Amino acid sequence: MLVGLAQINSVIGDFDGNRRKMLEFADAAMARSGPEGALDLLVFPELALCGYPPMDLLDQESFAEESLAALRRLQRELPPRLAVAVGYVDRNRTGQGKPLVNAIALLRGGELAFVQAKTLLPTYDVFDEARYFEPARERRVVEIAGTRVGIAICEDIWWEEPAVPGLRYTVDPIKDLLDAGAELLVVPSASPFAAGKLELRMKLAAKAAREGGIPVLYLNLLGANDSLVFDGRSFALDSEGALAAQAGWEEELLVIDTGSLARGARGSTRSAAPSPGWSAPLEAAAGLHAPIEGAGRYEEIERALVLGIRDYMRKCGFKSACLGLSGGIDSALVAVLAAEAIGADKVTCISMPSRYSSEGSVSDSVSLCGSLGLRLESLPIEGPFSAYLSLLEPKFEGREQDIAEENLQARVRGSILMAWSNKFGALLLTTGNKSELAAGYCTLYGDMCGGLAPIGDLFKTEVYGLARHINARAGRAIIPEATIAKAPSAELRPNQTDQDSLPPYDLLDGILGLYIIQNLGAAEIVERGFDAALVERVLGMVGRAEHKRRQSAPVIRVSARAFGTGRRIPIARSVYEASAR
Repeated sequence: MLVGLAQINSVIGDFDGNRRKMLEFADAAMARSGPEGALDLLVFPELALCGYPPMDLLDQESFAEESLAALRRLQRELPPRLAVAVGYVDRNRTGQGKPLVNAIALLRGGELAFVQAKTLLPTYDVFDEARYFEPARERRVVEIAGTRVGIAICEDIWWEEPAVPGLRYTVDPIKDLLDAGAELLVVPSASPFAAGKLELRMKLAAKAAREGGIPVLYLNLLGANDSLVFDGRSFALDSEGALAAQAGWEEELLVIDTGSLARGARGSTRSAAPSPGWSAPLEAAAGLHAPIEGAGRYEEIERALVLGIRDYMRKCGFKSACLGLSGGIDSALVAVLAAEAIGADKVTCISMPSRYSSEGSVSDSVSLCGSLGLRLESLPIEGPFSAYLSLLEPKFEGREQDIAEENLQARVRGSILMAWSNKFGALLLTTGNKSELAAGYCTLYGDMCGGLAPIGDLFKTEVYGLARHINARAGRAIIPEATIAKAPSAELRPNQTDQDSLPPYDLLDGILGLYIIQNLGAAEIVERGFDAALVERVLGMVGRAEHKRRQSAPVIRVSARAFGTGRRIPIARSVYEASAR
């Protein structure tokens, strides 16, 4: 059996555009011939027809209507000789429970031949599917080209890997499909990226393959929607759980001969040279099941961030981007990522030196833009800052300068950046990192101004790691070494450094990782070797800054737990004891 995994980039709500893309993939699959002949089955990802995640668009009656109308058009327009599995939103026709189901339809010969709804509906992290969908009550196999095929939609393969402590699903969809006699398992998915997650997907798929002694084809959505990045990287495992073929980070058609994946078979999927346009199989899968660390980890994080920026801009209609370039490492990294995502000619960097800016900060900005070919505009803020101070002086008389004057500079810069964004229609990228967002070391309506936070899910130590990775890969200092080496500073007062207000970043990030990502409490973190007073201080900072994070730009998610929809914390709670800054 020859199966095509169509790894496509859907746009949420663009039913016509997504349908046309599916038709293009189907036509291309029919026009080309692989080493074994014509395709028997073409598969598209979970909810590919409407885009994922549609969230509360699902509450609109018209959304389900458009989903079904697009499916019916596909039913008529697809090549009749090709069986096609499509992820879509269907109505729940049982008369009980939620009004919709997350389903895969098998279209064949102009007919709707088979439907399998999703069983396990995640309600943790960024997922809230039980809010909209009713779970499948049964899991059936369907015969295609003489093979009994089981379809497990995304979470349906995660029964063995609880994502939340204590979570245990009552149904094991994979067991049910194997009990029903599945000879091939197909997993259409919309699994968001997190560093190292590919290895976990492969682990779960390999367990299913070995348990059933059948091949597993895992198809993942590609592209980014708001904070979520879908990394594609679809793959095929043989009946022993070994990796046979894998797609990359682009829209792609991965073609698999399942006969070569059966137990004891070693056929063309591993050895034959692909025809032009077909995805090449992997000759050696050694090491791909191991967790990614070091350079490999930063490589995939960089790819995810670049894809996140590019797709956010494309799907929101932005043609160019701008950002404030301070001479610090955070803004330098965002500039590099933006240039890679959309091209240096479409990125404008704006330097806004103040009376406290160092000469090195200005020169480092010039050096970075010169190495990348970025446009650099210099707009000193001394004039407007002085005007604000003069205006407020009578009201502030008798009070020492403090954070009010410091943040005033950040807000002057934010106003300038927003004016540039408005005038030229450029997306303003914020440059804050996860450590700053966590601790509240950022200014509302100042450096937090912007429409997208590319590095808001990178701790400061990870920012340094990614910057060094970029320079090492390039073999030259794209990000100036002086930027990496100097002590980080907001430069809002004389001789200021971040460590005047924050613990050293290695300690801060260690505590934040345990608290935010691993969800440990203060006592558990102290047991890991951190000072109790420091833990109390850091957790207090995180709690008091919740109101800032509620107002921040969307953060591109690259970790297991990012700020945004995946972490919902009350603002008004016991740790909230400081006035808003």
